[in-house]
Amino acid sequence: MTRILHLSDTHVSTTGRDMDGVDAIAAVERILFDARHVPGLDAVVVSGDIADDGSASGCKAVLERVGAFAADRGIPHLYSTGNHDTRDSFREVLGSGHLSPDGRDRGALIDPDTEFCAAESYVGGLRVITLDSLVPGSTWGLLEKDQLAHLSRILASPAPHGTVLAFHHPPIHPASIPQVAKVVLQNIGDLEERVRGSDVRAILTGHLHFQLSGYLTGIPVWVTPGVVTRIDTSAPPHLVRGVLGAGATVVELPDDGAAPTFHLLIARDQRAGEQVYLYDAESGADTTEGYPPEHSRDRRAGASSPS
Repeated sequence: MTRILHLSDTHVSTTGRDMDGVDAIAAVERILFDARHVPGLDAVVVSGDIADDGSASGCKAVLERVGAFAADRGIPHLYSTGNHDTRDSFREVLGSGHLSPDGRDRGALIDPDTEFCAAESYVGGLRVITLDSLVPGSTWGLLEKDQLAHLSRILASPAPHGTVLAFHHPPIHPASIPQVAKVVLQNIGDLEERVRGSDVRAILTGHLHFQLSGYLTGIPVWVTPGVVTRIDTSAPPHLVRGVLGAGATVVELPDDGAAPTFHLLIARDQRAGEQVYLYDAESGADTTEGYPPEHSRDRRAGASSPS
C-alpha cells in the first residue's frame, strides 16, 4: 500500500494572506495539524497554486511547513505548479519539485532543456510524475506537446507499482457547473491519448477548490479541495462562493494494482463554511445572494381551534 496526503491551492503570499485576505499560512498549518494522525503516509503531494502572488517567499512558507510535516515522518514531498505560481520562483525554492525528507532534490526533470517544471521520482515502486499545466496570465491550463511527448516516452516503460500523475488543472469538469469547463485543462484529449493503455493508476489535481472525481480513459481522476478556501457548490450555478475550511485527501494505492481510494479530510475550524467571497462567474463582479426565510412554526400551533 502506498498512502499519499494530497494538498492543493495553499495560496500563501509574501504577506501570508491570499488576495481575499484569508490567512493562508494558518490554513496550511491547520490542515497539517489535523492530518497528523493519518497513519502510514508515504508521501505528500501539493498540486499547485502554492504561492498566491507567485512569490518565492510564498513558496518558502509552504515548503517550511509541508517540509517539516514530511521530515517528521521521513517521507518525500512533491510539488507541481499552478496558475498562480511562477516558474522562476518555483524552481528557486523547490527545484524539480520532488524533495526528500531532508529537503534534498530527488527528482529527475522530464526535459531539463525547457522551462517547464515537470519531473519524476519513485515512492517505493510507485512512480510519481508531476506535470506543468501553467499558462502564464491565464486561469485555464494546458499541457504543451513536447511535455506530453516526454510523458509518452516515460510511460513506455511501466513502473513496478504503476504511475500517479499530479498537476494542477483537472482533465474533467462537471456538466452541472458549465463555467468550470473554461478553467480546467484545455487539451484533455491530448492527455487522454498519451495515458490510454498505460500504467497510470490515478491523476491527482486541484485548482477548482472543491472535490470532484471522474475518469479519463478509465483512469481515476481526483480533484482535491483547496487548502486556503473551498468552493461551496450549493451556490446558484452562475455564482462562485468561496468559504473557509481547509481540505485535503488521503489517497491509497494498493500494491496489487487494485483501484485507488480517495478519503477526504476537512480541517476542524469553528469558522468552516463562513463565506469569504461571492461573485458572478461570467463577469467576476462581487455580488450578494439572499437567503430564504426561516421556516417558522405555525403561529397557531398549540392555540385553541376556532369554533
